Amino acid sequence: MTRSAYLIFNPAAGQNNPEKDLAKIQTILEPEIQLQIHQTAQGKSAAQLVTHALEKGVEMIIASGGDGTLSKTSEALIGTGIHFGIIPRGTANAFAAAMGIPQSIEAACEIILAGKTRAIDAATCNGQPMLLLAGIGYEAEMIAQADRTAKNRFGVLAYILSGIRQLRRIRSFEAEIETEERSLKLQAVAVTIANAAPIASILAQGGTDVVADDGLLDITLITSGDRMSFIAAILKLLRSGFNHTTVKREDVVYQRVKRIRVSTKPRQKIVVDGNLRGKTPVDVECIPNGLTILAPAPQGVTSQ
Repeated sequence: MTRSAYLIFNPAAGQNNPEKDLAKIQTILEPEIQLQIHQTAQGKSAAQLVTHALEKGVEMIIASGGDGTLSKTSEALIGTGIHFGIIPRGTANAFAAAMGIPQSIEAACEIILAGKTRAIDAATCNGQPMLLLAGIGYEAEMIAQADRTAKNRFGVLAYILSGIRQLRRIRSFEAEIETEERSLKLQAVAVTIANAAPIASILAQGGTDVVADDGLLDITLITSGDRMSFIAAILKLLRSGFNHTTVKREDVVYQRVKRIRVSTKPRQKIVVDGNLRGKTPVDVECIPNGLTILAPAPQGVTSQ
């Protein structure tokens, strides 16, 4: 029996020709899956398209775009149990990387055709969906300086170049952290609240691993106020991510929590799943097993 799916396609994502990308997706999937194709546009967001699809009783949602498209698509899917397929075509594609989903269209489509599912946590950030992480301070400023023209021209390198420029103007701020366990105030340069994160999300690597189905958020704070100490902390976080170890530095604070509220003085920009989303304060809460995605099983685990 042929499966059916609602494909949400963002033509503005990535650096390739969107028409060719869409044709390739259709060529691979349509022999086995009946696709209803809907493209995002101004005034027609991924979240609106998903809501419309759910009203029609759709069996499966497939999203093709960047992390922002995936985050918006997930908004109406949280808690439904509907299978969520992912074809990454964005600049960073961090969520796909964190879930072990290949970066090429062909390989990502094969994952969808295989039909293996995995239940993962979702989260809300100030009431809006969050798949990956929220960054406050350094990361948010880095994203703010990487404009669309640079991303179209250089891809993920645009973020790296922006990050290097941002090192010249690091500013600390007062952060008040409130969790279900404790409250504390400290000076911070970067605060990262992660639900899921690949190794490339360096500022989220304060602990052994960011686990996407443990019902918890991973909080990493860097308190270094000077440039050289901050760079040293980043290098330590990078090593932690590759070695699956917890960072042990006085200027790196790490903990796992179910929910967190962060207030800052002065107010700081917030970046959520790669997109700027207002300023602090921020409230983030984990939603255990909130999404059912089509993805490979984690290493050593058998998927459903």
